[in-house]
Amino acid sequence: MRGTTRASHTRRTVLRTATAGAAAAAAGTPLLLTAGEASASAASASASAAPDSEATSLQAAFADAAERFAVPLSVLLGVSYLVSRWDGHGGAPSVSGGYGPMHLTDAHTALTRAAEAAAYAATLPQALKGLGGAPIASGAEDPRGDTSRPLPRRSPRAVPERSELPPSLQTLDRAAELTGLDPEELRTSGAANIQGGAALLADAQRALGQPLSADPAAWYGAVAAYAGARTRRAAEVFADDVYAVINAGEERTTAEGERVALEPLAVTPRTATADALGLPRAARDPEVEAPDSVSCEWLPAPYEDLGDGDYGNHDTANRPDSQSIDYIVIHDTEATWETTLDLVQDPTYVSWHYSLRSSDGHIAQHLRTKDVGWHAGNWYVNAKSIGLEHEGFLIEPDAWYTEAMYRTSSRLVRYLCRRFDIPLDRHHIVGHDQVQGPVTSNIPGMHTDPGPYWDWAHYFELLGAPFEPTAGRRARIVTIAPEYDTNTPPFINCGATGNDCAPHGSSAVRLHTAPSHDAPLVRDIGTRPDSDGEATTGVNDVSARASTGTQFAVADREGDWIAIWFLGQKAWFHSPDSAPTAVGSTGRVVTGKAGASTIPVYGRAYPEAGAYPSDIPAQTVSPLVYEIPADQEYVLGLRTPSEYYRAVTYDPDAELGRVVRGEEYYQIQLGHRIGFVRAADVEVRRV
Repeated sequence: MRGTTRASHTRRTVLRTATAGAAAAAAGTPLLLTAGEASASAASASASAAPDSEATSLQAAFADAAERFAVPLSVLLGVSYLVSRWDGHGGAPSVSGGYGPMHLTDAHTALTRAAEAAAYAATLPQALKGLGGAPIASGAEDPRGDTSRPLPRRSPRAVPERSELPPSLQTLDRAAELTGLDPEELRTSGAANIQGGAALLADAQRALGQPLSADPAAWYGAVAAYAGARTRRAAEVFADDVYAVINAGEERTTAEGERVALEPLAVTPRTATADALGLPRAARDPEVEAPDSVSCEWLPAPYEDLGDGDYGNHDTANRPDSQSIDYIVIHDTEATWETTLDLVQDPTYVSWHYSLRSSDGHIAQHLRTKDVGWHAGNWYVNAKSIGLEHEGFLIEPDAWYTEAMYRTSSRLVRYLCRRFDIPLDRHHIVGHDQVQGPVTSNIPGMHTDPGPYWDWAHYFELLGAPFEPTAGRRARIVTIAPEYDTNTPPFINCGATGNDCAPHGSSAVRLHTAPSHDAPLVRDIGTRPDSDGEATTGVNDVSARASTGTQFAVADREGDWIAIWFLGQKAWFHSPDSAPTAVGSTGRVVTGKAGASTIPVYGRAYPEAGAYPSDIPAQTVSPLVYEIPADQEYVLGLRTPSEYYRAVTYDPDAELGRVVRGEEYYQIQLGHRIGFVRAADVEVRRV
């Protein structure tokens, strides 16, 4: 990507293992100072006065905290980078309830505030509600996305009490004890938060019986403890990534405009210092399908007969022999890690292939990749995809994802894409919010996760496929590519009162009906039929925005503005040379055949009625509500035969349902979501 942030990251891409730390508390070894040490530590912190984040640069705050708590500066910076990339996120919690540059966790506070947000959201008119902050199987969307089967049942969840949360989700309380700082200050002040993180590292080092050494190599065990992992492998992956960052060095300007640098430092960590954590070292289950560079366990989802012709919570298959796997679908769970695992093991709920933990990036696999999960809300996509759920329990949309989870997720996706020959692009690696409703009536209920704050640019850099220009400034195709940290489009309906969302880096680019910020937003009659298609700036309203990495055909240009073909209309976005939000690209587009007036667009690539054998009911093939003039152009994503996977009965002995194939379809970038067109209805051009 462009700019110092992207360039420096690309130059220093870290290739070693990804994410997961181990808390001695989780292993029954509490990370406690003696009473005297704790008192002395708190007194020292109080005597030096509470840090003033507004008056102290972030780089200086790291240096001050490192000196005050006798933690090597490189270790403090390395840990902070892996959990937050040094961002404070304006005091907003991460998806696992972590606050500030050191990701001090206070899940109970985050959950309580999220519950207030949920209560507010319930009061909104249906037209303003977004489903991105809802659990995977909530709202109007059917995660299976197939009317041949009833909607999966729902499992209620309650906000857990503090006593029910593991220590790894309550580290902010411990940091308050160690520093004497107020918990709210630890949540909102970057400098205070850094002191809290330094205190936790020093606390862990002492608990492991290690001196507060100036040598970074001696802190491996304390680093491994930081993220609260529960196995030795998960702890090692997290610590290895921190030391990879230390060795490679990093530098970036945070979303708050703070320049932070960690100079490369050759360190060979003393890995034996993690032995005292006492964490179990379990052998990897042979069912696990994941690279060696991640921590992954096998925790299977149930395939179970529920009676009365119903079953859950997935379908057996034999992919890729039966059908190609064409998609990786990125979700967030809107549930704690424990609840996420409980849900996917509930036969009355739904399923996905992998869950990823936020604090350390640890992975649990629930389905064999050959089988079909119920996760995307579109049976055609489910049958041809692998679903990744990223931990996140905050209905509050202004939540962020840890670097540890980004890195582990990218390693898993890279592995899956190599294995199944899936291209590393946004036609194949899609957000849940890009999955189209199977038919028009489904569109308003489709989910909107992982939302506008998922950093697609950074994610694809970690995948080794950054969004770079492949054509000049006047290209006929553009790839949406804003600079995430400085791209801060305003959103509304955040928080318990529906206030304006705090300024936040975003992957979203807003689309207008004319080349002006004052022009109305483009309409989406499918997503917002109750409002006649009129879009809002709601954080969960995808109607008038394009997402980083998606590609569109250029319809027009005027000054610093570019128009793209979007849902049958011209959609304008601002892309000045000084801060471009798109780059030129090459590729293929589809347009209507000569003599046609419109291009029918579908939500699923199902076969024509004549392709079905007599014993399989033909599935509905009906165009979506969007009217696409035949002379417009839409970027072609992939070419596929139409397919329907028939799996509607419980059969534990069957590995394969029946696949019906028919005429050819093309996937296109229709609007924010994808769509499908019949090959017979369009012409393909390379531009």
